[in-house]
Amino acid sequence: MPTPLSTAATRLGDAAKSFTIAQRTIAIIGVAVLVLGAFALTSWLSKPSLTPLFSGLSGEDASTIVDQLQTDGVPYELTNGGGTILVPEGSVYDQRIKAASAGLPSSSTGGYSLLDDMGVTSSEFQQSTTYKRALEGELAATVSAIDGVKTATVRLAIPEDTVFVAEQGKPTASVFVQTTPGKTLSSDQVQAITHLTSASIDRMDAADVAVIDATGRVLSAVGVGAVGGADQQSSDYEQRVQASVQTMLDRVLGAGNATVAVAADMKRESAERVEETFTTPEDAPALNESTTTEAYEGAGGGNAGILGPDNIAVPEGETNGDGTFNSESSTRNNAVNKTTESTTVPAGGINRQTVSVAVNRGATANMDVAALTALVSGAAGIDEARGDIVTVEELPFNNDGANAAADALAEAEAAAAELQRAELIRMLSIVAAVLFVVIVALIVYARRSRRQRREPLDLGELQGVYPAIPAPSTPAIDPAVALISDTDPSPSTTSIDVAAVQQALQAGAAENEVERMRAEIDALASQDPAKTAEFLRSMMDDRQSV
Repeated sequence: MPTPLSTAATRLGDAAKSFTIAQRTIAIIGVAVLVLGAFALTSWLSKPSLTPLFSGLSGEDASTIVDQLQTDGVPYELTNGGGTILVPEGSVYDQRIKAASAGLPSSSTGGYSLLDDMGVTSSEFQQSTTYKRALEGELAATVSAIDGVKTATVRLAIPEDTVFVAEQGKPTASVFVQTTPGKTLSSDQVQAITHLTSASIDRMDAADVAVIDATGRVLSAVGVGAVGGADQQSSDYEQRVQASVQTMLDRVLGAGNATVAVAADMKRESAERVEETFTTPEDAPALNESTTTEAYEGAGGGNAGILGPDNIAVPEGETNGDGTFNSESSTRNNAVNKTTESTTVPAGGINRQTVSVAVNRGATANMDVAALTALVSGAAGIDEARGDIVTVEELPFNNDGANAAADALAEAEAAAAELQRAELIRMLSIVAAVLFVVIVALIVYARRSRRQRREPLDLGELQGVYPAIPAPSTPAIDPAVALISDTDPSPSTTSIDVAAVQQALQAGAAENEVERMRAEIDALASQDPAKTAEFLRSMMDDRQSV
């Protein structure tokens, strides 16, 4: 081993031997933490990045794909209840190609790929049915891509084409969705499903799509087109109006001084209304105008008589006329304004609503009730022509429940504060106990160290151990200091009479003398500390054995 490494290892070993039990324990724990941290970091860095291979799989497809991954030795993870398989990014495309070659996932509806298998001998019924299945599969795959939808199934009801326009039926669709666990579809998502489905089919409206979830709840009904139906719409509308009015009253009267109740009568049926209006334009010319005039002139003649019994004219008398005839007729076609309005009235309209407001007595001391009623009417959108009613009454509130709730809340807060205080006291007690133990240990350790420093140490004779040390520069040599000789003693070497040093210390010699002796001992130990420590350790072992 090279000399620097050997020296470093020797110093490290000596430092470890000088540790106390507590220091050794802390060192071992630190080394273990470092090793475990390095292992965890290495494992995390060496772990491959995973990406979804397939999502929304059935149990059968997931089992088959997992068997394929195990055969190929590809690591994987299952999430979302086994419906999603995660694999390393480098293996995604290879595994997808292998799964597709094996016909996986088999639960796929196929979509437009069904048209690829049709032959030239397919009947018209087979062609129309296959095309409808392809549309259903494509729509199901698109709906399944919406966040929160696990699987989706679409069924289309498309009527047959006919040459009679009046007999042409409208297509409808039903969508079944299964959401992921813990998620529900929002109103916007349901409307997105209805509009997506209706826009994909010719002559289909959004109101012709029914959406049902896995729990059997109707999210959109055919002919209604509203999420949740009329009842859900009524509830949502009432809550919205109630929240608006309640917020305004809380700011005006203060929180807890008013309560609001809203009842709305919603339309449950849809209708279509056509209106035609005719009006006469002002100062408008006629579209066309014609005039016919007739005039005849001839000789006069007698008037014909009255027929007799034998149909023989009997002249009554002679009457002469000039035989002139004049006739005139006029025809005029005027322009008429015609307005045709076609209105579709969907379900969910408001027939009538009532708003009832109860105000705590005394809360409207500085406010007019009529003004408060006008504010409530404006906030709720009251239409008197529709028959809406607003009622504002000032009544004494029963505060027993509120007081009981306040008392319960105060008790809960007090209990929580007491629990927190007890926890704080417990923690302080633990900390105080630990500090007390540490302080006691430090005191004991300090006293023991001081006692060890005060105990006289009989170094005995040091002859033959250390080389010669130059005499101190002071002119006088203490009697306690003697000559120390090496294996080959010479007069130039010095030694320390430890007994004299001990006697001087015990007799309370002068401080400068003690300092001088200590300096000499330090100088002696600085030449060869390792050998000095070895000698002192052997002397202590000898004293303990004695």
